[in-house]
Amino acid sequence: MNIADYIEQAIEQLEAADLCYGHGTDNAHDEAYYLVYGVLRVNVFDDLTLVDRPLSSGEVKQLDAALRARIGKRIPVAYLVGKSWFAGTAFYSDARALVPRSPLAETIENEFQPMLPKAPERVLDLCTGSGCIGIATGLAFPDCRVDLADIDGDCLALAQRNIDLHGVGDRVKTCQSDLFEQIDGRYDLIITNPPYVSAEVHADLPPEFLHEPILGLVSSDAGLDLPLRILRQASQHLTTSGWLFMEVGYQQEALQARVGDLPLLWLEYEYGGGGVCAIQAEALLAVQDSA
Repeated sequence: MNIADYIEQAIEQLEAADLCYGHGTDNAHDEAYYLVYGVLRVNVFDDLTLVDRPLSSGEVKQLDAALRARIGKRIPVAYLVGKSWFAGTAFYSDARALVPRSPLAETIENEFQPMLPKAPERVLDLCTGSGCIGIATGLAFPDCRVDLADIDGDCLALAQRNIDLHGVGDRVKTCQSDLFEQIDGRYDLIITNPPYVSAEVHADLPPEFLHEPILGLVSSDAGLDLPLRILRQASQHLTTSGWLFMEVGYQQEALQARVGDLPLLWLEYEYGGGGVCAIQAEALLAVQDSA
């Protein structure tokens, strides 16, 4: 059996299973390539010509075990292979943090235009998880300094591994903090994908999502506690011309209703996704009374 044969077999098994796709792919075909190339430690983007390579019996056993775990235990492929992609860049991924999947990747690739007047000098990635959002931003702006902040020390260890992977430790640092509690100074750009899922919604999520840390998903107050706290506090940590970009996914309408006329700019995405708002520091000053 060669790689191509196994991929076709995996596609058939994945299509026959009642799976949820939402951790890097949206169909069985892409999921099969992700799993097979990930287990074999082959770069799927560079080595598609290797599909004719025969598999050893040991490789088939490894692939079978991963496929069983994906189908039987509903474990996301990113956790099975230890790798994910975000904004076209590879990152280490494991159960210490959510699997990267934010539409903020497109915002980063577009360098936050047309909102940012110039390249930011100082960036904060709040609720950083694996660090992918902040590190990708640091790669997009090679002269900026980035702080990756999270309350969870375990996911910060994963973020540090990703800092080391990309060789940006001279200007990207981790900070353990409950939102802004340990944050000093002001930033030109704050990016955040905070927990925004309600406990009720979390209880009904497909099994794949239940492998992710609940701390990275669930917020109190029907999921809006952390997003509202960020809106109330962010202006104290932004420069006068600074911007906050925040993802709240399906909570877009609920959040806007809670903050009334606060001028949140809801972004549209060419490649899908939504629920990301942007607001400048000056406009945020009003949220302390409205949120």
